[in-house]
Amino acid sequence: MNRVEGKVAIVTGAASGVGAEDARMLAREGAKVVLTDVNEDAGQKVAAEIGASALFLRHDIASEDDWQAVFKATANYFGAVDILVNNAAILAYGTIEDTSLELWQRIQRVNADGYFLGCKYAVQAMKERGGTIINMSSLSAISGLSSFVAYSASKGAVTAMTRSIAAYCKSKNYKIRCNSIHPDGIKTSMTAGVYGTLKPGQAVFLRDAKNLPGRLAEPSDIANLVLFLASDESRFINGAELRIDNGWSIWAD
Repeated sequence: MNRVEGKVAIVTGAASGVGAEDARMLAREGAKVVLTDVNEDAGQKVAAEIGASALFLRHDIASEDDWQAVFKATANYFGAVDILVNNAAILAYGTIEDTSLELWQRIQRVNADGYFLGCKYAVQAMKERGGTIINMSSLSAISGLSSFVAYSASKGAVTAMTRSIAAYCKSKNYKIRCNSIHPDGIKTSMTAGVYGTLKPGQAVFLRDAKNLPGRLAEPSDIANLVLFLASDESRFINGAELRIDNGWSIWAD
């Protein structure tokens, strides 16, 4: 209990799914949590459920002005930020042959540009006193995911950026850790929409499409890892790529 007592966290994409579970778990373990999302109604409900230790802010992560406003509001309301969980993202089907430039740029704007901005302002906010940045990447950044070329590329950018930030903070003697999490699939509304629209022949990235219960993690599985990385228990874990995929990436049968 109280594994992140007294810490202040920002969690993006916290109106539902993994982000909402991250916020709940961090709050249960003693953190004050700022939940951000473009979905105001759902975000406000999650914050109200958590109680006085939570604040919701509307936030487009691809907007630099929004990021500046979120860090300022967080500092004014709860104090200096200790934890950033870059979780918000968008996912859309598209192979290299049928992904338009417009779709490619839309996904990069949120998933890559948005994470860059979050990390940039987190480093500025944390460099005097330390902190931890947790970037939600994907197994698609490590292994081939043929059905989602733009999403895979965006998560690859997040992974490489995470290593760069960890190395930079180490070289500057900032006490800031930066790690990436790499789930395979998670039972959320975002993935449910994708699995529901793909035809069987399109879901080529699933090596065992009949075994989805063993393939897809629960949001709490991810939140447990987020909590560990947010806590001082993980103080020597920095620049790491942590897979959370129930062994699917090494399964060769």
